[in-house]
Amino acid sequence: MNDVELLEAKCKTDVESFSKYRRQLPVVTEKIIESCYDKDGYTHIDNEPIPSKESVIEIINKLKEIIFPGYFSSGKLDQVNLNYILGQSVSVLFDRLSQQIALSLRHDCFRYNQPCIECVEQGHRISIAVLEAIPEIRKILSNDIRAVYGGDPAARSIDEIIFSYPGVFAIAVYRIAHKLFEFDVPLLPRIMTEYAHNLTGIDIHPGAEIGESFGIDHGTGIVIGETTVIGENVRIYQGVTLGALSLPKDAVDKLRGKKRHPTIEDEVIIYSGATILGGDTVIGARSVIGGNVWITKSVPPDTTVIMEMPRLVYK
Repeated sequence: MNDVELLEAKCKTDVESFSKYRRQLPVVTEKIIESCYDKDGYTHIDNEPIPSKESVIEIINKLKEIIFPGYFSSGKLDQVNLNYILGQSVSVLFDRLSQQIALSLRHDCFRYNQPCIECVEQGHRISIAVLEAIPEIRKILSNDIRAVYGGDPAARSIDEIIFSYPGVFAIAVYRIAHKLFEFDVPLLPRIMTEYAHNLTGIDIHPGAEIGESFGIDHGTGIVIGETTVIGENVRIYQGVTLGALSLPKDAVDKLRGKKRHPTIEDEVIIYSGATILGGDTVIGARSVIGGNVWITKSVPPDTTVIMEMPRLVYK
């Protein structure tokens, strides 16, 4: 048998093998379908559509164009076209945001048998309220950006911070998501902050309360829990956890919505790797928390907490 005949024989064998495996697909598919009706599994069959992650990303990108005009627009903005371009962006954002809010509300109504709350009307109302809040959110973010610039000598300009600092992006998404959270919109705020978490490594729950002039330096690995309260002029570094103490399983449901995460008062600095846990834990104003410390008790104002100098071993 020559080389051509050998190649043809191999090709026929490959086709037959491929067909053999494809003939198994109906049985495999049937088993997958059966598993969808297993009560211990999770499916979303026969329920209202949930918010679209792709639409949420579009909303965040459109918000960036509106919150930071000219920075993330596809074309040049000037005094001639500003009204037109910004007006169009606001209109598009209203439509998309209204739809995703309505989907979030409708999903909970149907899935959990809640009374009708006129979700489409609510979607429109909440969207307008969020858009009305944008000037104030822009003002707060301006203070956040100035705080970052004022505390980071590596920053060459405000433009560099807006364009490239992951902390600013995470805070911007959080501030919009927090506004939606305040209106009791389910699903959508968490989808937004988890998208920012995926891109930046910064995990801020939309329920956290964060004051103005909030600075995040580097940011990777930061965790800020749902009931965290942060005052003004606070700066935190990478790897900081503001979390909850571990709970037994039978206590989790009792503590949903209760204060489980720490309170950080004004002008506190928390260095990298610090872990601060517990709803009763308060870090007093103007305190400095050193790197890699573990805190589960309150710290008085004007206190510095650091670890003792470790002993290095050279071999």
